Amino acid sequence: MPESSKKDFVEALARGLEVIRSFDRLHLKQTISEISERTLLARPTVLRLLITLKELGYVRELENKYSLTPKVVDLGMAYISALGLYGSAKPHMELLSKQVDQTVSLAELDGSDIVYTGRVEVPKIVSVGVTVGARLPSASTALGRVLLADLSQAELEEVLNTPTMSMFYPRTNFTVDQLCPRLEKVRNNGWAESDEDLQYGVHAIAAPIRGEHGAVVAAVGIGVHTSEVSKDVIRDNYLPLLLEAAHGIEEDWKKCAELPNSIAALNLDGLQLLHLRRNSL
Repeated sequence: MPESSKKDFVEALARGLEVIRSFDRLHLKQTISEISERTLLARPTVLRLLITLKELGYVRELENKYSLTPKVVDLGMAYISALGLYGSAKPHMELLSKQVDQTVSLAELDGSDIVYTGRVEVPKIVSVGVTVGARLPSASTALGRVLLADLSQAELEEVLNTPTMSMFYPRTNFTVDQLCPRLEKVRNNGWAESDEDLQYGVHAIAAPIRGEHGAVVAAVGIGVHTSEVSKDVIRDNYLPLLLEAAHGIEEDWKKCAELPNSIAALNLDGLQLLHLRRNSL
């Protein structure tokens, strides 16, 4: 950390965020001692932070165990809302989901992981089981490869050398040398696929969402079980619809960005913004 930044660093805030991050699907409820052990913070410090988070409504206490409340989701949704991308993407994702009868996901790159920032779910007996905010190793996913393909070689090596924060262990791990030919194929094709690299029986395709200056800012994709849908159907039937949806998202996001600030400040969802856009044409 630069010397100029150290004096402005708020250690209490950093510690509070560490406490929040200590909770995951394997640690839904924790005692003060367990949080202290996972965060390497002293028990009195953890207690003070938990009291503050409880007062603010981010954690609850029951029988000396603490757990997060749904209010924590607001922290992530604030980012999604500020970006505005999901608002533009949602109508297209919903239409695509109906067309293929599959779950459609939106993801962005964070470190070496993808983070799901939007989902349109279709209930299935067998599902991949991810939700908004979930993390997966980028190299083993179609969504991740779309995002990685836009990086320079130096950026790619830095990203893949960053330890994953995901709790999911993919079936296949890739080195930079193994991944590069696959990413070159993504660049040439304009879309990516993952053929059971994440887990057995899961085939996925994804397309880029490009923002200002053509940079890839997100990826939209479909993941299916090969026992339900053949790979030929995915490539021949689903892929054209996915690429059409990705193009539509880019166009509407661009149009929304051009709307007056007074309209954008209303924080309307994608359908309302799309309606405003059409009425302005």
